[in-house]
Amino acid sequence: MKERSGPDMESTESRGTKSRTRTPTARSPPSSWSPSTCPMTDIPFPQLHQWTLLPGSRYGKPGCDAETCDYFLSYRRIGTDVEYEMSSDTDGWVAVGFSSDKKMGGDDVMGCVHDDNGRVRIHHFYNVGQWAKEIKRNPARDEEGIFENNRVTCRFKRPLYVPREETLVDLHLSWYYLFAWGPAIQGSITRHDIDNPPVSDHMISIYKYEDIFMPSTAYQTFNSPLCLLLIVALTFYLLMGTP
Repeated sequence: MKERSGPDMESTESRGTKSRTRTPTARSPPSSWSPSTCPMTDIPFPQLHQWTLLPGSRYGKPGCDAETCDYFLSYRRIGTDVEYEMSSDTDGWVAVGFSSDKKMGGDDVMGCVHDDNGRVRIHHFYNVGQWAKEIKRNPARDEEGIFENNRVTCRFKRPLYVPREETLVDLHLSWYYLFAWGPAIQGSITRHDIDNPPVSDHMISIYKYEDIFMPSTAYQTFNSPLCLLLIVALTFYLLMGTP
């Protein structure tokens, strides 16, 4: 596989906490698709930068969207490519991993990293155990990235399948998605922000658009089986009264 080079032209703008890296030509979703024609329209579509392709995977407060969730991912297939968009409340990096077993190790990972120059770059990693090793052969192209309001957002394309490349999974197949984000030091990623980053509860196919919501820790209290059992026990105790 030949290594792809970045765009021939690139512009960078910095203003306070705002920076962006864009390809020369602006792109918009195909005319045959709009939020009104999407089968799932309960997710707000932010107007800024005309980003957010389709509903996707969300982690955070119930009702959050691409600009307010702790983590957001959307995707769509375009011919022999997949276009991904990610964002997270971080000043460092945001990433998605493709796993066969929900566990970190032996995973293909695409990450967007905010560097010290204010740019957001797309990187390719491979999880070796608990360590994300950067891979020089990066399949990403048509990269866009922005750091604004202490949030990293990016969009890129990568091929569905790259032959004879062990670190790139075949996206024709379904995978568990690993979601992670965290700080970066001089453009290098460090440990993710939370001890147990969210993972999709089932394998995801790029041929099926899904709206997956995972509540963040602060909103999981009453979803835990133990908490529900305690609530039932307390309710029963109050209804029956003390002897």
